[in-house]
Amino acid sequence: MEVSISGGEGERERSCHATQVVGADGEMDGEAMAWFGPGSGLLGRGLSYAVVSIVGPQGSGKSTLLNHLFGTSFTEMDALKGRSQTTKGIWVAKAVGIEPFTVVMDLEGTDGRERGEDDTAFEKQSSLFALAVSDIVMINLWCHDIGREHAANRPLLKTIFEVLMRLFSPRKTTLLLVIRDKTKTPLDYLSQALKEDIQKIWDAVRKPEVYKEAALSEFFNVEVTALSSYEEKEELFKEQVGQLRQRFIHSIAPGGLAADRRGVIPASGFCLSALQIWKVIRENKDLNLPAHKVMVATVRCEEIADEKFKHFMSDKGWLELEAAVNSDLVPGFGKKLNSILDFYLSEYDTEAMYFDEDVRTAKRQELESEILKHTYPAFKKMLEYLHHVVLNKFKSDLEQSLKSSEGFAASARYCAQSSMEKFDAGLRDALVKHAEWDTTKVRSKLEQHIKAHATSVRGTKLAELKANYEKKLLDALAGPIQSILETAERDSWACIRRLYRRETENAILAFSASLSEFELDQTTTQKMMMDLREHARGIVEEKAREEAGNVLMRMRERFSTVLSRDKDSMPRTWKGNEDIRAITREARIAALRLLSVMAAIRLDDKPDKIDRALITALVDGGPLSQKRSIEFTSDPLASSTWEEVPPKNTLITPVQCKSIWRQFNAETEYAVAQAISMQEAHRRSNNWLPPAWTIMLLAILGYNEFMFLLRNPLYLLGLFIAFVVSYALWLQYDITAYFRHGTLSGLLTITSGFLPTLMDIITAVINMSHNHKSSSHPPRHRPPLHPQSFKNQAEQQAQVQYQVPDSLSSYSSVDSNSDDEC
Repeated sequence: MEVSISGGEGERERSCHATQVVGADGEMDGEAMAWFGPGSGLLGRGLSYAVVSIVGPQGSGKSTLLNHLFGTSFTEMDALKGRSQTTKGIWVAKAVGIEPFTVVMDLEGTDGRERGEDDTAFEKQSSLFALAVSDIVMINLWCHDIGREHAANRPLLKTIFEVLMRLFSPRKTTLLLVIRDKTKTPLDYLSQALKEDIQKIWDAVRKPEVYKEAALSEFFNVEVTALSSYEEKEELFKEQVGQLRQRFIHSIAPGGLAADRRGVIPASGFCLSALQIWKVIRENKDLNLPAHKVMVATVRCEEIADEKFKHFMSDKGWLELEAAVNSDLVPGFGKKLNSILDFYLSEYDTEAMYFDEDVRTAKRQELESEILKHTYPAFKKMLEYLHHVVLNKFKSDLEQSLKSSEGFAASARYCAQSSMEKFDAGLRDALVKHAEWDTTKVRSKLEQHIKAHATSVRGTKLAELKANYEKKLLDALAGPIQSILETAERDSWACIRRLYRRETENAILAFSASLSEFELDQTTTQKMMMDLREHARGIVEEKAREEAGNVLMRMRERFSTVLSRDKDSMPRTWKGNEDIRAITREARIAALRLLSVMAAIRLDDKPDKIDRALITALVDGGPLSQKRSIEFTSDPLASSTWEEVPPKNTLITPVQCKSIWRQFNAETEYAVAQAISMQEAHRRSNNWLPPAWTIMLLAILGYNEFMFLLRNPLYLLGLFIAFVVSYALWLQYDITAYFRHGTLSGLLTITSGFLPTLMDIITAVINMSHNHKSSSHPPRHRPPLHPQSFKNQAEQQAQVQYQVPDSLSSYSSVDSNSDDEC
């Protein structure tokens, strides 16, 4: 309910709102009370406000006094209509033109006939309410009642003193006794009489044990003032009211009219406090002001905190910051969020600064916690982005550092330190000073990820380094070992061991130097070098096993090489004087030695009897050999292992060697047989002369014919000519080559070329004779006819007329070349 004075100035109309907060039925209007605070401008005043209330008998001019004193608009009694109840319940209004902000309360008059017997109950309730909420309580008294024992002021004062005891912790209140319709009696006399009456009333009131000896001055600051009659002396009344008004200006300042400011409820909680106090009074309970103060502070601080939280939730700066964090890393996140939090916490502190400190602090912490709880997801998102950015920076920096040929461990350490410094800087930039969020887990997680990535890169680099040295070892060992095993000499494994040790040690030294940049522990370094050494050994073993798989082919090649070539690596010509048995044995021993080399891996430089066992068992007579019976107690090849050779180093078991040897012999028998056949053929081709005994028999039986030739020189000349012709034919023809392939073929070749050769010889003789006769003027010198030309021409004709088989031609060519050289 609102009443305003009509006809006043605009400012007065806007300022002097009068609102009924407690109705005639004694119920407080919560909505009206809640409206009064913001409507009158009370909420933002903090502790800079005062509350003035007035009590007194009905019709004593309370509302009139307030309207003139504070410029309010309370309803006044119409004197023309007689004395009746004007103010019902309790009304509040704002004083006009007075600082500090002053709340004026007009209480229903006491001793009214309208309430009847209920008057005492409401009188006590309203009086207790006025004492609980007011800094100054004005008591309106008629001047003519002063000094009377049963005047109306005595029951009112007694009521005030009695209800005061219901306050758990009453504060010191100013009692301003306003004497109305003052007579000519001096004010000092009236004031002295009133104070004596008040002291008597105070002494007569029953007090609790705790306040039994308490003095009136401990609870009240008693002030007395007097006013002339408003109806009879209006101008004087207004002048005196104006003087009294000055006492309410700066009433809360030290020495002001307000007596005690302890326990004052802040302005923003006044309406709530008044509402709760009236509720407790109506329930007829003792009013515990400290507890009530805490309750009001709790409710009001909660309201302020909720309001600030809602404003924070809709704050444009926070919403923009939250949206930005959800998409990317925000520089200055902590500074921006701190600024927003400081703003709303500062507003809370400003509005709640006058409430109970404990409650205020607790609610502030709750507000701060609630805001931080709401902002934590954004902070966590920031840390995730920061984690991602820093981790990527570490990866990039490490990659670039490794490209610049710096040591891995030093690069990883420097990049990790730089990245963590960046993370710490970003963390400081993102931290909120109000929060104590634990970031150790986030930092530890980043350190783990950096360490894991560094470990991964280190593993990759170590694998690449190891693979590089393994390839170098493969290149350094595979080819030479294959070449050594192909030759398969007695010292093959000694050469392989020297090669293996030299290349392995060189690789180990270089590998160890390369590992130093990784700063590995001694155990890991030793293990990696041991792995590289094992890899080198594995290369040797793998190559040996590979060559062992081709042992039969290598044996055939070795046998063929030794059988078909002499010590100077020249092809053999089987002329008939070669010892095929010895050569075959030599070739088989060479092949067997190759088998011995391939039979086992000998990297440990331990002696073995593989070579001797193979030669004894397979070459030197086999099972019946006396040497074997002396050196070996049983068949050395009747086993699956070699003596003094571990199974892991065995490439070809003794049993497999025996099987390979049988297959080898079967495959090489043809080559030996072919060599024997060629030797026999060569021998047959060289035996065209008759045997010696035949020649001796002819010499004995032809003695007479020989003597006959000696006695007849013409026959001897004919024989000489026949010899010359035969010798020329011999030079012209390669008689030995013609008969090498058989007698019939030789005769046919000679017969077919005899007549042309004879004609060439005769022609040559005639030309020589003719040249001799004309030697004095020869037209041209021709080269002398060498007997060898006859041979060349004959060979060309023979090659045209007769082609020998390929398999035999090579041997014939070898023989012919040998003959030419000789």
